[in-house]
Amino acid sequence: MPRKLFKQYTPDPKKLCEHKHMRIFGGHLLDQNLWHLNRYSVSGAFAVGLFWAMIPMPLQMIAAAATAILARVNLPVSVALVWLTNPFTIPPIFYFNYMVGTWLLPHQEPLGNVEMSLEWFTKSMGEIWQPLYLGSVVVGIILAAAGYMAIRLYWRWHIISQYKKRQQGRKKPSSS
Repeated sequence: MPRKLFKQYTPDPKKLCEHKHMRIFGGHLLDQNLWHLNRYSVSGAFAVGLFWAMIPMPLQMIAAAATAILARVNLPVSVALVWLTNPFTIPPIFYFNYMVGTWLLPHQEPLGNVEMSLEWFTKSMGEIWQPLYLGSVVVGIILAAAGYMAIRLYWRWHIISQYKKRQQGRKKPSSS
């Protein structure tokens, strides 16, 4: 895995403890398990980050950081994955989550006239919050499980392929 690349861009835990939004976590940020790059830590971080990325709420990064600390998975990866939902991707992702929620809730009809504006969203929140949050939680759980499994499988494949390359490099041509 590209450990050197990750470590190059990973913030210093001591400096992170001093950040104004991260002070609430105190000394928990110094736990070495939050900074390890192994298949358990990174796959768990993918699950945490993908789940919280799907939940429509402010300060998703704080929620992802708190969950990563409680689960003792890689903190930078889990917080970085929350940025999958950004100003460009939020409308289609949350609309999809809303449609999943309307599909799951009985007697819930999708809204016909949807505008991608903050004004429409705040005005319609009373009508859309239940299917939006139900769909977001369901999609978040599915993505978290899929991300966890995908990273675990990829990591295993990568280790096996590196092992096979080393084994082939060690074989000496037979002299007969």
